[in-house]
Amino acid sequence: MLQFKFLGILMGVAIRTKKPLDLHLAPLVWKQLCCIPLQLEDLEEVDLLYVQTLKSILHIEDSGITEDNFHEMIPLDSFIGQSADGKMVPIIPGGNSIPLTFSNRKEYVERAIGYRLHEIDRQVAAVREGMSWIVPVPLLSLLTARQLEQMVCGMPEICCDVLKKVVRYREVDEQHTLVHWFWQTLEEFSNEERVLFMRFVSGRSRLPANTADISQRFQIMKVDRVSDCMCWVNVRGRLGEHRRDQTNPP
Repeated sequence: MLQFKFLGILMGVAIRTKKPLDLHLAPLVWKQLCCIPLQLEDLEEVDLLYVQTLKSILHIEDSGITEDNFHEMIPLDSFIGQSADGKMVPIIPGGNSIPLTFSNRKEYVERAIGYRLHEIDRQVAAVREGMSWIVPVPLLSLLTARQLEQMVCGMPEICCDVLKKVVRYREVDEQHTLVHWFWQTLEEFSNEERVLFMRFVSGRSRLPANTADISQRFQIMKVDRVSDCMCWVNVRGRLGEHRRDQTNPP
């Protein structure tokens, strides 16, 4: 469980420092971290086919299946079900020795759904423990799953309108033709290409959900090249700006 605790620490640091992580977790995980009870719909979001299979077992009489031919149509013969990684496992202790029949199929479906909804409870608890070392975890229950995800992961889309709010211009006017070309090119980029741009100027791939939390700005500056008499727009992050100021003072 150490890996999950470490993940929780990273998530807590992301919240505290407002430096989002490029993290992809199922919606039900965020709900569990917020202590929001899970429903069948949450399982459908991640494994629709399995839920449909369980529903077909529950209402199998609608297909004309009776107790006499139940085992001919259902390949399962005990209380085992599919885990998140696709393996067949007992859904309750000793499930391998409990026969699945036409009469107890409702209990089987309920147990199978309960197993899948709480399959990762221990891992989620470990993540919350790791987060508790950095942030007050009890306050997470005041958030929605979507709010928590945005606090940890920021916004998945790099929006040019947001970038325009955090850019600084140096020795060049924002109405300059080259600046217009720069923003036009950036807007034509795919989101994946804009992520690469963000990594180049800031070392990050996500932006905070709140623009006010963006403390690191990038700058656009004009560089005159005497050799070919052309004017260039140079894009730098804070580290690049610092280096230039030290090596080429104005």
